[in-house]
Amino acid sequence: MNFNYDVIVIGAGHAGCEAAHASARLGSKTLLITMDMHKIAQMSCNPAMGGIAKGQIIREIDALGGMSGVITDKTSIQFRMLNRSKGPAMWSPRSQNDREKFSEKWRRVLENTDNLNIWQDSVKEFIINTNNEVTGVITVMNVKFYSKTVILTSGTFLNGLIHIGKTQIKGGRISEPASTGITEQLQSIGFSTDRMKTGTPVRIDGRSVNFSLLTEQKGECDFHKFSYLDFEYRNLKQLSCWTLYTNEEVHRILESSLTDSPLYNGQIKSIGPRYCPSIETKIVTFSDKSQHQLFLEPEGENSQEYYLNGFSSSLPIEVQINALKKIPAFEEIQLYRPGYAIEYDFFDPTQLKHTLETKQVKNLFFAGQINGTTGYEEAAGQGIIAGINAHINTHGGNPFVLERNESYIGVLIDDLVSKGVDEPYRMFTSRAEYRMLLRQDDADMRLTNKAFQIGLASKERKKLLDEKQSKMNEIIHFTENKSIEPNEINPVLEQLETTPLRQKTKLITLLTRPQINFKNIGNSIPDLKLLLEDIPSRTEEIIEAAEILIKYKGYIEREKIVAEKGKRLENIKIKDKFDYDSIQSLSTEARQKLKKIQPETIGQASRIPGISPNDINILLVILGR
Repeated sequence: MNFNYDVIVIGAGHAGCEAAHASARLGSKTLLITMDMHKIAQMSCNPAMGGIAKGQIIREIDALGGMSGVITDKTSIQFRMLNRSKGPAMWSPRSQNDREKFSEKWRRVLENTDNLNIWQDSVKEFIINTNNEVTGVITVMNVKFYSKTVILTSGTFLNGLIHIGKTQIKGGRISEPASTGITEQLQSIGFSTDRMKTGTPVRIDGRSVNFSLLTEQKGECDFHKFSYLDFEYRNLKQLSCWTLYTNEEVHRILESSLTDSPLYNGQIKSIGPRYCPSIETKIVTFSDKSQHQLFLEPEGENSQEYYLNGFSSSLPIEVQINALKKIPAFEEIQLYRPGYAIEYDFFDPTQLKHTLETKQVKNLFFAGQINGTTGYEEAAGQGIIAGINAHINTHGGNPFVLERNESYIGVLIDDLVSKGVDEPYRMFTSRAEYRMLLRQDDADMRLTNKAFQIGLASKERKKLLDEKQSKMNEIIHFTENKSIEPNEINPVLEQLETTPLRQKTKLITLLTRPQINFKNIGNSIPDLKLLLEDIPSRTEEIIEAAEILIKYKGYIEREKIVAEKGKRLENIKIKDKFDYDSIQSLSTEARQKLKKIQPETIGQASRIPGISPNDINILLVILGR
């Protein structure tokens, strides 16, 4: 039995799985400690991956060499590309997954990853030396494991407390124990911590639902998926989701029971997610609405269990049941378990570097909900970055940090460490100022070369990327040089209800029209048809990526210019260059915030809430001196 490691990862949720896989793949001897090996990568809430901006994060993880995208594709029971009616910067892939198979696939991956061991136990204490360096952990079984770095990915388990009406149960998830000791130890050495709240809805027996009263929402079966790797995917039976609505009678029952709600009777005092509110919060906040949309979503290919998206609640069990029975499709409803809320400890993420290493304790990393985020995708994105940097801390090398103009993961981490959180952080496309550069179609082109250079992305990924870029460049070059005569294309243009040509025109100019794409004109231009047919694999993915670059070239180039200007501030390093207390020309708030966060660059300083443009100018003037 080995008790000495390069990297120890505590917790096998989405952050822990990606962290452990990344550090082990890079060559670090890694130990993953989890309470229950049957709950690895458990989808604690909705069994779905992706969604608005979250889908982009999963594609970025895949581009870096992570496994969340691969496992999502292989366990998908419904796939949709959201926001198709908007521009490609907003397109976001989403998958409904088989909960059990998702967890099982992750376990198989981890069990067969070289350099990675798994230990079933719970950690109660860090071993920290007199130089404030973490050197190992002590488990509940009193086993001591020693390591050069430790990554804490505890999710909702640190002093977790479950609420169902007035009933309170200590736990990190329903029927799973909470973790104690770690928060108290870190508080004692100066870490700042607080409490957050999240919730989950009832789980329904599908046999008790009258589906004829619901509206079916089918998935899509085109070429889109999460992973850039070329493999057979979506092999499971594809299932529908269903939409329905609450009504005034449902609201009346819920409203009359608010005094029994932990959210409104003072039982829960912590911060909840604004963007995923409980049903009781919805009826209070939006009291003018007579109904709220709900989504009934399958939990697995062969399961009768359904997840009621939009009905998160911590009300007493009987209230949840009575309210749901007032929805016509649920008159005979049977539950597997009620909805519940959970409170847990998190740590102020401004205590972290961009590598996700803590500032107070060297070689200790935090990733996932412990940093105040919500969502599997946000957790997994942090996990892979923490795993990479833990390996680098152990074996040497430059910190691996993604910029805001490179990835949503970069936006996420920079927001956390620069701004902190006052509610559970959820990623949106609106948080990224360069979202035209951060599309879901080009995550591999943004990130795979970076990951290949450090040894995480495989040769297979690099080969697929090179093939894709080569074919895209060939297509774009062809359109730039191919001239189209009016007589060969005008009949097609008239059918597509777009203005006919009056003179010879370059194909690339024609493709900028919103009505025109490679698919609807390809057969009319013989040499274009031959070129597109010559793409050996991932044909549609490559054609779509080339078409986006052609149609949106102006927007993309303009955003690149803006990003380059912003990058100048990112290149001005200010860490340890100022005694902020002595700069009286700064505002009091600016001095306090800058001293607390100790930003690495002027760019990061400019994004700290409370730092004004005038404060930034003062720092630049002093640097100029």
